[in-house]
Amino acid sequence: MSADYASFGLAPAMRAGGVLVNGDHRAHRDFTDFVVDGRPLLHRLSDLDAVSPLASDVPPAVFTAQAPGLLLEEDALLEDGRYVIYGCPECESLECGAVTAVTERAGDDFVRRDFAWRTTGAADPDLNGHHGIGPFRFRGQEYRTALERPPADGGQEPPPRRRVLLIGARVDVLAKLAAALRTVDIGADITRDAAGIPPEELRAYGAVTFGRAVDESGRAAVRAAFGRAGADVVHVDGLAPIIPLLVARTEAALDRSPPEQRRLTRLVAVEGEAGVEVTSTCRVQLIAYRLDRLRRTHTHEVFDGVLEPGEHRIPLEGRAVKGRSFIVARTRGAYWQPG
Repeated sequence: MSADYASFGLAPAMRAGGVLVNGDHRAHRDFTDFVVDGRPLLHRLSDLDAVSPLASDVPPAVFTAQAPGLLLEEDALLEDGRYVIYGCPECESLECGAVTAVTERAGDDFVRRDFAWRTTGAADPDLNGHHGIGPFRFRGQEYRTALERPPADGGQEPPPRRRVLLIGARVDVLAKLAAALRTVDIGADITRDAAGIPPEELRAYGAVTFGRAVDESGRAAVRAAFGRAGADVVHVDGLAPIIPLLVARTEAALDRSPPEQRRLTRLVAVEGEAGVEVTSTCRVQLIAYRLDRLRRTHTHEVFDGVLEPGEHRIPLEGRAVKGRSFIVARTRGAYWQPG
């Protein structure tokens, strides 16, 4: 094994929830990711939908229980002596699969090697190994300090608050949006304005979504109320009464991960094509939403494929994007919409 060292750290990360094209929902998860040589380890694993054992929300509890094992203070929970590095974001079952690795001591250092996918059986690095990833050798003090004092407990910025205030006049749309947000584990409350809401309650929100009927003076009054309360929130404009679109915009607003640690960093849509930029190999979906004259929502998946790091141009031709359409890009971890 190479004697070269890799740097080790932790960083807040998010697996965005959302309403999928087929109507299914996927859960929102906040977690802490491993950063190796300045790059999230999860991004090295291509198109993997997973969270680390250091999940900061309640489920999957079994992964949180493995955190001391990463410091080798407890025996591995898996019978083959491996530790879960990434697991299913929806449940705690190994039947969904997990990335595991051997973690061991080398003097004062820690080594992670033989990354491999496994389900209920033993991992087979030859058959299901993540070849080309690792082994990584971390300096013991750096590794231990990071894991003993993760970002949530180390004085760094906490994960964004998963509670959204919905402001508008169309209660029917806001009620549908609130229900959809709750299915992806984001709390939502509805009001016509922020007047009379105590400051401590305003500080519990991570974002504010405005309906289209809220004029600029109404939005200014809401911003002023949050400012007086000392609440740092993201403001989201409701571009159209399209529930999946509004859920995606809200999830994107709650993503405060460092820009340099994101997979999807740019999306523009002009003149019949989309410009997409990704920082690592990943699956990208482009989804078009539009309303017809009867205000019915039409959803169309205009692209679904794996992109290599760099900038890409993707045609947006066809009936799916005629008229005024709203384009959303989705990766495993986040959403992005043109500004």
